[in-house]
Amino acid sequence: MTASADSVAFSDPVYREAVVDLLAAVGYGEVSAFERLAEDATLAPTLEDKVALGLFASQQIEKVASICARLTELGADPFTAMDSFRDGFESFHAHTAPSDWWEGLVKAYVGDGLANDFYREIAAFLDPQTRDLVLTSLEDTGHAEFAVDRVRAGIAADPKLAGRLALWGRRLMGEALTEAQRVAANRDALSALLAGGVDMPGLDLAAIGRMFARLTERHVERMTGLGLAH
Repeated sequence: MTASADSVAFSDPVYREAVVDLLAAVGYGEVSAFERLAEDATLAPTLEDKVALGLFASQQIEKVASICARLTELGADPFTAMDSFRDGFESFHAHTAPSDWWEGLVKAYVGDGLANDFYREIAAFLDPQTRDLVLTSLEDTGHAEFAVDRVRAGIAADPKLAGRLALWGRRLMGEALTEAQRVAANRDALSALLAGGVDMPGLDLAAIGRMFARLTERHVERMTGLGLAH
């Protein structure tokens, strides 16, 4: 979009609502990731791991400031907007509570990766400023490499761990896709954006199916990176 097209986009209340919804979802996701990484740190087997997760957690919460600032610019209360996603996130986490350090590592890597891929797919329909903010907020700060290194080392030390974590990864995938589909279906503005944003072609049902197929393919790639058969 050009600058003038940006203005046209935000003159559409449905588009503005979609942007607010997406930014709020990304923002609450950062808050949730902060809380989860802090909790995972209590399960860490070494002080080095505890400190590493603490640093990753702090990096997640630092990203929230720019999301809040943009939501405020759009005339939304950032905390009210983000809090509207609380139930969805808490439902997902209630169904996927890790039982140990290893499951926590896989959940943070695989679950966050899938959610971030979903948000990136939607970001393709946004104005450049918002798209850049979303993509910047989703950038990995080193946690992915940390998770892969620890999980692969764990499997090398105990090969039986691979089977259990592979099953766990499948469960995470199912729960995360269900939640992504629920968000896309229950947020009218996001659904409208996917169906046809301002000056952009929308996605038909077949294209939406391909989008979720891409999400699945990237999940398989992550599991492979962890050394886990999907």
